[in-house]
Amino acid sequence: MRQRHQHPLETILEERIAIIDGAMGTTIRTYGMKEADIRGERFRDAGKDLLNNGDLFSLTQPGMICDIHGRFLAAGADILETNTFGATSISQSEFFVEDPRERGGRKDPEFYQKILEDQSLNDLAWEINETSARQCRELADRVGEATGRQRFVAGSIGPLTVSLSNSPDAEDAGFRVVTFDQVKQAYAHQVRALIAGGSDLLLVETIFDSLNAKAALVAIREVFDEDGLTARGKELPVMISAAVGRGGETMISAQTIEALWIAVEHVRPLAVGLNCSLGPDLMYPFLETLSQRADVAVSCYPNAGLPNPLAATGFDLGPADMGRYLSEFARAGLVNIAGGCCGNTPEHIAAIARALDGMPPRKYGVAEVAE
Repeated sequence: MRQRHQHPLETILEERIAIIDGAMGTTIRTYGMKEADIRGERFRDAGKDLLNNGDLFSLTQPGMICDIHGRFLAAGADILETNTFGATSISQSEFFVEDPRERGGRKDPEFYQKILEDQSLNDLAWEINETSARQCRELADRVGEATGRQRFVAGSIGPLTVSLSNSPDAEDAGFRVVTFDQVKQAYAHQVRALIAGGSDLLLVETIFDSLNAKAALVAIREVFDEDGLTARGKELPVMISAAVGRGGETMISAQTIEALWIAVEHVRPLAVGLNCSLGPDLMYPFLETLSQRADVAVSCYPNAGLPNPLAATGFDLGPADMGRYLSEFARAGLVNIAGGCCGNTPEHIAAIARALDGMPPRKYGVAEVAE
């Protein structure tokens, strides 16, 4: 096992529960942005709708994005996620490349090879990742200096819009639209840009396809080794966070919590945890299982309940609800990092931070294996 110096965040996790921020997409919704706002002048003539491409706001509406990051920091977040959940060339192609299925074709490895070789998409993906990381870095450093409390930037690495575990063709179960190496290549490009922008750690999150996550983790390892970060002792810590359904399995690859931990344990992440999913009440038993099995820090940032289009944020639970649920997790000794995913605004994170203030973190180091 490689030896490395303890990261400052690890020291914090031994002393208290750290707070991770909330949902960028949900909070953007409260600003009332329209299609013209995300396009700006730069993407005015784009051929597809871009409003759901939230990562692009880092380039076209940086003032809004930085305001959101600043509000999460003011709410008490220790860890600020970059606005890069879908910032790979593969995911960005959904918004900038004609879908061959519209003309009777299909997406396949040949199609995605062209995506990976598209210089404009690669440049765009790099710019989104590096720019967003730099935005977070500047704000985290400014607030940390002003408050005397260090804040950390987590490079957000999302699950992609394609699956390595399942075939989209009911007549061909062995077909995959993309290869493992192609997914790994796209992730490696994203990882390098997040590092260039000044990220403190890398967060592989919302895992619903375990094989996609495996490609991301392999990409991170290869970037560390190929770029000399390992030799220079500059590897970044890695956080891993999965989304699970009602049965406690990852939603596409159906891997149980225990199996997921066994599959990623060799990475020796800073933390492993659950996010998104179906809300904190349904997450509890699966978080408990993970807490018993993992011998590293455990993170938890659930959705604010189930989607509800009539709610102000699009989700059922308000700030007080999230504070109550997350404090229950803390009292049970289940968490080291807590926050919120979809539906969680800065007000939700502030409520969580207040509820968990002074509560002891989960003890870890040796896994507690249930009988």
